[in-house]
Amino acid sequence: MVAALVRGAFLVNAVYAESAREFGITAQQGQLLCVLMPGPYGMGELGTTLGLAKSSLTGLVDRTERNGLVRRGPDPRDSRAVRIALTRKGAALAERFYAETCRRVERLTAELTDADRDTLAALLGSVVTANKVPVVFHEPDPGIEVRATN
Repeated sequence: MVAALVRGAFLVNAVYAESAREFGITAQQGQLLCVLMPGPYGMGELGTTLGLAKSSLTGLVDRTERNGLVRRGPDPRDSRAVRIALTRKGAALAERFYAETCRRVERLTAELTDADRDTLAALLGSVVTANKVPVVFHEPDPGIEVRATN
């Protein structure tokens, strides 16, 4: 089981990285964009969600901001803090990246029956929930509105 989980993680990471490369971003930038799709986050929340130290997160946000994909804005609850949000350009890229990455990950299970896919999703969901893994990649929802600010 350990080998299967580790190999599965490597497989999904490789798909994620390949998708990011094709969109001209890094895998970490892709994660950042996906996390921000529902709306702005504070730096502390982002660090926890992405599992990054403050200095690493600052560098990631700096690089992504220079590319015009995110922006820093004031936090209405704390004048000392900032919130990170997608720009219009970032929201558009996030939507395309998200859709393509979902399509590629879905293809990984093409050989499975619908019942096996549902079982796999339920089992992995239980493992993720039991280990309190933060939501980095939201479930596909055609009704979700990607929030951007400019």
